[in-house]
Amino acid sequence: MTYGMTIAGLKRELPLCPISDELQIGAFVIFGDVELTVAAAAELLKKAPDFDYMVAPEAKAIPLIHEMARQSGRNTYMLARKNAKLYMNGVFSVEVRSITTDAVQKLYMDGEDAAKMKGKRILVIDDVISTGESLRALEQLVTEAGGIICGRMAILAEGEAADRDDIIYLEKLPLFDKNGNPVA
Repeated sequence: MTYGMTIAGLKRELPLCPISDELQIGAFVIFGDVELTVAAAAELLKKAPDFDYMVAPEAKAIPLIHEMARQSGRNTYMLARKNAKLYMNGVFSVEVRSITTDAVQKLYMDGEDAAKMKGKRILVIDDVISTGESLRALEQLVTEAGGIICGRMAILAEGEAADRDDIIYLEKLPLFDKNGNPVA
């Protein structure tokens, strides 16, 4: 089963993936879809508030934030990593539980990136916002770094996230029942 939708003017079929016996999500993955990544970045930048830096969680949002940085003429963006790396200094972390991951994860921020954020307007970017847990974790990292969150953006807002007035997104992605019907 798939769900067809238009995103940034481009038609895509999203495979439906069960997350429980009764509920499915539309799998949205921009990896390898350069056309969609470029178009979505352009549309999000049209809606973006003024910002100094962007931050995104590893991994699916990486192509998006990279393209947004390229199109906006920025040379720097920050990532919240899923693992601390040897080259990172002054690392701090926060726990997160995502709808698409079957376990509690941690996101890690490099201390050098945190120093850049201090007192700066930070735009939080993700590919899809659903439960808001990844967003919450990113916001906690930015706040701990001393950054000022100026906006929250995603290509898609899934389920109840689309009802939030603090998220800027391009399209609403419904949740689906076990038969593939959108859930209100």
